[in-house]
Amino acid sequence: MIAPPSGVRVLVATKPIDFRKGANGLAALIKDEMRADPFSGAIYVFRAKRADRIKLLYWDGTGRAAWLLQPVHRRLLDRLKASSKLFADETTAPVLDPGRGRTKTGQLWAYAREDRPWGGPEPPGVVYVYAPDRKAERPLAHLQGFRGVLQVDGYAGYRALAERGDVQLAFCWSHVRRRFYELAAAGPAPIASEALTRIGALYAVETDMRGRSAEARRAIRQERSRPVIDAMEPWLRARLDTISQKGKLAEAIRYALSRWEGLARFLDDGRIELDSNTVERAIRPIALNRKNALFAGSDGGGRHWAVLASLVETCKLNAVEPQGYLADVLTRLVNHHPNSRIDDLLPWAYVA
Repeated sequence: MIAPPSGVRVLVATKPIDFRKGANGLAALIKDEMRADPFSGAIYVFRAKRADRIKLLYWDGTGRAAWLLQPVHRRLLDRLKASSKLFADETTAPVLDPGRGRTKTGQLWAYAREDRPWGGPEPPGVVYVYAPDRKAERPLAHLQGFRGVLQVDGYAGYRALAERGDVQLAFCWSHVRRRFYELAAAGPAPIASEALTRIGALYAVETDMRGRSAEARRAIRQERSRPVIDAMEPWLRARLDTISQKGKLAEAIRYALSRWEGLARFLDDGRIELDSNTVERAIRPIALNRKNALFAGSDGGGRHWAVLASLVETCKLNAVEPQGYLADVLTRLVNHHPNSRIDDLLPWAYVA
């Protein structure tokens, strides 16, 4: 069973309330209407006027409200780690640091599965995990037990995963392209422009074979993309020898060459995408919410932010309406949904 901690009471409001009230407004309502302490450690359950949504407040001294959903979040991460290929990325998460009177910078790590481009059998999903820093040990801990291909940007912290021997890194051509594009956009840059043309040829192949199986994608890449890759590496090395080693162009070329094995990995595996744009799209809502929410109230708030964002964004990927999903899952959890059937609460289980 998934149940509240021992001694915690669940109090359900009998009348609907205005959901425009924030946490402070609901806390005041508890004080005024119930003559109760909103910081008592009880769970307060409210429903909207149309009875189509519920809101839970659980005060344990920091105002955390997402603890009921944590088993679902953990199971979502476990299911994604059982896949043979994932995307990974990270983004900043401002967190209030009361001791210093300002915010500190936490991290939300994102791990996504998207197999639809090659007709894979598993549903898409994304899980976010909060950490107070960007140390390489974080993805090592989060992805403990994962074996397969991890598609990432150029962050060196992921290399420790490959050193364990269970993970192969596939790097992102979009990040390579971006560096050359910035040089070409700033003015005449023949080497950068030629690099963009060669990278564009790789993307043209991907466009032509969209929707094909992994086996078909591999065969087409061997025929059309491998010659481009085989010619590009020596061309980049030759150009590097002719330019200043301190400029941005040399930096862009070295960035690509230092990751060449991972950049070329897509040639031999039709499941791999040319870039990590899938997970970058997954963290875009986090960036937008960061502007609206400003910051999490604590490290605990950051962890709960990750829980809710994981379930909401996975709902969106599977065309499941998030509010109805969360209302149903929370209702089942409050009513002691058995832990042995936790998979029934994952977002893709609600696909119509």
